[in-house]
Amino acid sequence: MGKIILLLTTVVLAFVDIGIKTFIESNYRRGEEKGFLNNKVKIRKVYNQGAAFSLFEDQPEMVKKLSCYLTIDLFIYYVLALLRRGRPIEKVGLALINAGAWSNTFDRWLRGYVVDYVGFETKWDKFNRLTFNLGDFFIIKGAILMLVSSVLPCRPCKPSKVKED
Repeated sequence: MGKIILLLTTVVLAFVDIGIKTFIESNYRRGEEKGFLNNKVKIRKVYNQGAAFSLFEDQPEMVKKLSCYLTIDLFIYYVLALLRRGRPIEKVGLALINAGAWSNTFDRWLRGYVVDYVGFETKWDKFNRLTFNLGDFFIIKGAILMLVSSVLPCRPCKPSKVKED
């Protein structure tokens, strides 16, 4: 898959999530909830000043800075991976993880919190209270793809033939 296509995919996915968060911010009150798909999927507006699962919520400045550093490091790793040959599943995984990381980091720096908006109705009460955003799903899916990529055999790339004059 082309490097430019993967980079553009990362940017587009990040902006889609940012756009949805902006829509939720403008059209829902904090804590408001609407059910869809027989009330199994909930759209609600929740703020998270912490990391995943509200970890370190009492330290939003530390989370904001750490998020920025980790996102930049992750992006550097992504660019270096794009420059290598092969491992397309890893590259798609990194594209997804970067999209989610940039979207959530954007929220932390511009809003001061991450807007979460998707919840689920399940038989597990603890899971019912969790709220996600599209960026979170990108990160989860990307991490799964990275895991799959790590267990697949890596075939060595054949060196390209260079014509000598």
